Amino acid sequence: MNILVCVKQVPDTTEIQIDPVKNTLIREGVPSILNPFDGYALEAAARIKDADPGTTIHVLSMGPEQAKAALKDALAIAADTAWLVSDRVFGGSDTLATSYILSETIKKIEEEAGPFDAIFCGKQAIDGDTAQVGPEIAEHLGYPQVTYGLSAEVDGGRLKVTKETDDGQEIVGIPLPCLVTFTKPSYDPRFPTVKRKMAANRAEIAVITAEGLPGINTEHIGLKGSPTKVRKTFVPQKKTGGVKIKEDTGEASAKKLFALLSDANIV
Repeated sequence: MNILVCVKQVPDTTEIQIDPVKNTLIREGVPSILNPFDGYALEAAARIKDADPGTTIHVLSMGPEQAKAALKDALAIAADTAWLVSDRVFGGSDTLATSYILSETIKKIEEEAGPFDAIFCGKQAIDGDTAQVGPEIAEHLGYPQVTYGLSAEVDGGRLKVTKETDDGQEIVGIPLPCLVTFTKPSYDPRFPTVKRKMAANRAEIAVITAEGLPGINTEHIGLKGSPTKVRKTFVPQKKTGGVKIKEDTGEASAKKLFALLSDANIV
């Protein structure tokens, strides 16, 4: 198996604060981490490799130079090789433009790494929560896809994916090559070993720029190629706590509620 895992470096949302004047995120001093859902996708790939040691795991990320840290985290955990696609002309890309850039990069990487049997992604990034990039990559590549995966295993010429549904779980067979997005399973991803962490710190991350993607359509990247525009951001006002009415009888509670609503000129 030849598996590609798409990962993203994101700010640790537990540390984010809001500027009360500008209503924008304060990113300065906020640590960056490997997107947790991408970590679940990486763990799913690692479990396939546990069962078949001949499996190769590649990781790909799009972002600035600092995103190499997330790729090195992935190398320390389970990945064998890593690529970063990074260029100033990609700045401002929305999910559609991002998925297009990633799909073109995947085609380029396959020239060196060989065709991928499966592409794994986290179901969403915690700094955006759109859950769009993975399915859009599948659409660009013409791959069948399964979303909300919990685990995957090779079953002949296909993957057998256990996925989360509103009613519980469902097992789906999907032909290769394919794309699967993963959500949080019932187990925690593995931790890196000291040996792998040391090797990851020494690893050279290959960087692919727009120049390295000669077939890319520049009309479909960056702000120009992004149909989604952010017009305004704001912080929702915090609601005050409600009032609990608990009189001795239902009739007394109703009278109390009516009195409160009358005082507030609501009724």
